[in-house]
Amino acid sequence: MELDTLAKPKAYSSAVEEGQNGSTTRDDRDLMRLGKKPVLKRNFGFMQILGFSCTVLVTWEGILQVSTPSLLNGGPAGVFWGYLLIWIGSISIYTCLSELASMMPTAGGQYHWVAMLSPPSCRKFLSYITGWVTLIGWQATTASSAYLAGTILQSTILMLDTSYSPKPYQSMLLGWSVVLFAVVINTVGSKTLAHFEGLILIIHVLGFFAILIPLVYLSDHGDASIFTTFVNSGGWSTEALSFMVGLPSSVFALVGVDSCVHMAEEVKNASKVVPRAIQISVLLNGTLGLAMLVAYLFCLGNLDTVLEQSATLGYAYLYVFLQGTGSPAGAVTMAMIMWVLGVCCLVGLMAATSRQLWSFARDNAVPFSNTVTKLHPRTLLPNNTIFITAGVAILLSFINLGSAVAFANIVNLSIGGLYASYFIICSLLLWRRIQGIKQYDPTTALVGPDTLQWGPWKIPGALGIANNVFACGYILVMWFFSFWPSSVEVTAQSMNFSSVTFSGIVIFAIVWYLIRGRKSYVGPIVEVTPE
Repeated sequence: MELDTLAKPKAYSSAVEEGQNGSTTRDDRDLMRLGKKPVLKRNFGFMQILGFSCTVLVTWEGILQVSTPSLLNGGPAGVFWGYLLIWIGSISIYTCLSELASMMPTAGGQYHWVAMLSPPSCRKFLSYITGWVTLIGWQATTASSAYLAGTILQSTILMLDTSYSPKPYQSMLLGWSVVLFAVVINTVGSKTLAHFEGLILIIHVLGFFAILIPLVYLSDHGDASIFTTFVNSGGWSTEALSFMVGLPSSVFALVGVDSCVHMAEEVKNASKVVPRAIQISVLLNGTLGLAMLVAYLFCLGNLDTVLEQSATLGYAYLYVFLQGTGSPAGAVTMAMIMWVLGVCCLVGLMAATSRQLWSFARDNAVPFSNTVTKLHPRTLLPNNTIFITAGVAILLSFINLGSAVAFANIVNLSIGGLYASYFIICSLLLWRRIQGIKQYDPTTALVGPDTLQWGPWKIPGALGIANNVFACGYILVMWFFSFWPSSVEVTAQSMNFSSVTFSGIVIFAIVWYLIRGRKSYVGPIVEVTPE
């Protein structure tokens, strides 16, 4: 049954399967208005989901880890001005996502929104493809996080023991260990997940000061030339083009705030809390990221030496820590703080990715959907999708055995997948916004494509349209450059394989749609409706 048919879906009035309070909550009614049956436990309050969102973003940690490509193409000035541009663009994107999360607070996120926003002629196909590119982006982001955790730990060991020779299989096995930890927290420790995320928010903020203070106090400082020093190591025709090529790596530090969208069915007062958490997390993380980036650039030292040492250590910021503190033990302590927060990020990534997969399977969009969607009888959690997400991350890690460069491009693949889904939903929202969307009316029994209405949170009038237009333009530019190689002279080492991987998975999704998906997938299924 398609969402827009409204053809006698069964009523669901049993207080969420005879809930303890004997009546449906506002969250349950909001979800039932979208045709979905409330089955997950709502364990996340505002602080817990804010912590979840902030620790998945890990912006101040991430900008240090992924800044090296931007230093090569863009230089210190490119990293700084590029970050400002990316932060502004991210605020614009996530404002649009906040509006949609308030309208339709479901774990499905992008593919469900597309089904509600698209014209009938392409609704089913666009929704299906959007679900797949979102799945690509989230699975790639989870695998990338595990890869970073493994390689950063190797580089940390190398700072203590210069005779150590890192091997690809070692980073793979170290990545597996953090994946296993994330699985344990998401399954065995599922009852503590919400409290865990709230605690990590505190550590996330305290860790920022634990890195910033010794870095600034102990390091030698550069001058204001960092704001005007551009570098074109890729041999591009202009510095402007080099700057654009280096931008996508910094995007990774601000991508994925829609993680809390995919947790919406486990959040209390989701239609208001999720948008608020998105906005605060991107502002808080963006501010911390900017402060850390400025401090890092002033403490960078000789750029050529830093880039040369990054080839040995793997990450430029580790050499800056080592050079600034003058102590391997001090640098390792700082690095381990960031590593711990990166592992905690993986816990949230696995949760968000598994919920998105579970929701997509709930609407018969992936192979073996009936098995994929089964919930654990005691915890009511989608353990199967957690295990699948972990399995995909482990399988992708084998790529590192053949080519570390190919696996590193999965970072760009996550940007390509998520930004593709963002562009589709933002452009459709702009189209429907211009046509006109009804005001929020909680008495509406079932909200569908023909009865679409705003949620409690939105940007009004012309300001909302202007923001929507800017978001679409920004996404398109970033998505385009995310597939570019790092230099003009393309070799097996400098090739950006994410374009090949992204195209291959999209082709697979289209072929699967033509073979089976168009028969099994009809869009978000109307499971229930309020009485």
